[in-house]
Amino acid sequence: MNIKIINKSKNQLPAYATPLSAGLDLRANLEESVTLNPMERKLIPTGLFIELPQGYEAQIRPRSGLALKKGITVLNTPGTIDADYRGEIGVILINLSNEPFLIESGERICQMVIAKHETAEFIEVEELSSTERGEGGFGHTGKK
Repeated sequence: MNIKIINKSKNQLPAYATPLSAGLDLRANLEESVTLNPMERKLIPTGLFIELPQGYEAQIRPRSGLALKKGITVLNTPGTIDADYRGEIGVILINLSNEPFLIESGERICQMVIAKHETAEFIEVEELSSTERGEGGFGHTGKK
């Protein structure tokens, strides 16, 4: 699949780390370093603009290494970039650790996964079909 991209950053284009990777690493595009204090969230620019085909979205997800080692994650994970969005990709990061975290320009801050999706059409009805679970909600199955 080909995706049109404008790169206004000083960084390389997003790339898969290995041939079987699902996510492409995105990098921070900053004029100066940004400190993310504990429990603080900030919008981090990437300098990237994309044009997705109809029926696709880009999902913004945390990098597991940053989450485990530094407590840095994507706040609205997964963030969704719709096919009709043409603005800069920004990433909402939050620091869930007890230590300040310094974000440098060019640092890998998240992953982007391109995913196909369906467009649903709702049909209003008076009742739904019954199932074994029924209306049982959170933790209802009782399985461990």
